[in-house]
Amino acid sequence: MEKQFEKYKGIHPGIILERELKKRSIKQRPFALSIAEHPQTFNAILKGKRNINTALALRIEKGLHLDEGTLVLLQAYYDIKKENEKLVRRTPDLTVLRKSLFWDTDISQIDWEKQAKAVIRRTFERGDDEEKEEITKFYGEEKVQSVLETPQESPSHS
Repeated sequence: MEKQFEKYKGIHPGIILERELKKRSIKQRPFALSIAEHPQTFNAILKGKRNINTALALRIEKGLHLDEGTLVLLQAYYDIKKENEKLVRRTPDLTVLRKSLFWDTDISQIDWEKQAKAVIRRTFERGDDEEKEEITKFYGEEKVQSVLETPQESPSHS
């Protein structure tokens, strides 16, 4: 990896790439097309919303004359940072969640993994935007969407 990129370990490679393009006065769309990538996909990468796969990283590196593997390594360091953050965060930021949201439960006793579906449902039924954002950050957009899209099982009444 080039020495100039060492300091960027843990930052999404797209954000670094965007800075590099600006520094070189290279426009996104023409560059994306020059490396056979859809401009929308390329833009999502530059905004840190999509990861860079190896094949694309190699095309970008070739197009910008960067050392082979630079972007792949930056992506790996970013992925490692994200995984480590997940390991550290066993609970959402409780200062964001109102106690009244979980009025019937001792919030310190919630098993955030086992009770994920209930927590997500309750937050999205009764929580404010900030609480919904915190729960989405904690569980991830994919899991939240999956829970919200699954019909809730209703207790059977006989």
